[in-house]
Amino acid sequence: MTESSLKGRLALITGANKGIGLEIARQLAALEATALIGARDPTRGEEAVRALVADKLDARFIRVDVTDPSSIDSAASRIEREFERLDILVNNAGIGIDNAPPSRLEMDVLRRTYETNFFGVFAVTKTMLPLLRKSDRPRIVNISSGLGSLTQNSDPGYQYAAAKLLAYNSSKSALNALTIQLAHELRDTPIKVNSADPGYVATDLNRHTGTRTVEQGARIAVELAALPADGPTGGFFDENGVVPW
Repeated sequence: MTESSLKGRLALITGANKGIGLEIARQLAALEATALIGARDPTRGEEAVRALVADKLDARFIRVDVTDPSSIDSAASRIEREFERLDILVNNAGIGIDNAPPSRLEMDVLRRTYETNFFGVFAVTKTMLPLLRKSDRPRIVNISSGLGSLTQNSDPGYQYAAAKLLAYNSSKSALNALTIQLAHELRDTPIKVNSADPGYVATDLNRHTGTRTVEQGARIAVELAALPADGPTGGFFDENGVVPW
């Protein structure tokens, strides 16, 4: 069950200038939240904002490069100055650049993947946490993947068992570990932290080979962002329910 309206709520979505991130922003704004479109490129970020505003949705661009600490600090300072708090953080920015089987993967590819998919999420979350603590209903949603499930990855019968992408898969497993540990730390606060599996969505990341639409992929993230006070924390979910770790 989710809140039917997010009126007055402020949501920051990283990597929101396109794909799943943009659709998450659209759906949150449709629930009357103010969507902060986090993106590295101001031109693309402003284009995304114009598209949402044209649909009469409340959206603002904020420059956030999750691999650049000064960019993250600047974004947090602006949010504090203009809004004083943050209600929803959706850690959506991510890359998938695996180019070889595990034993032949280039170290640079592994490092670059973790810089965005794990270290970037950690940096953004840690920096935004003081602002989230000022909210009465704070939510953190980490966009993970079914490929980050160790249970599914080790099952030969898993639909995507052949996708052994060491950098991408393990970075999402690490992200899930962050979800578990942060949720445990914050268990006695109003902050809820969950991982979302959007499924195999057609985006630039997979050269639009995915079988699901961005509208479908965004739904679980929006549901977790709009959880009521008695909603879960420290879980991994897709639109059908719990995903195994």
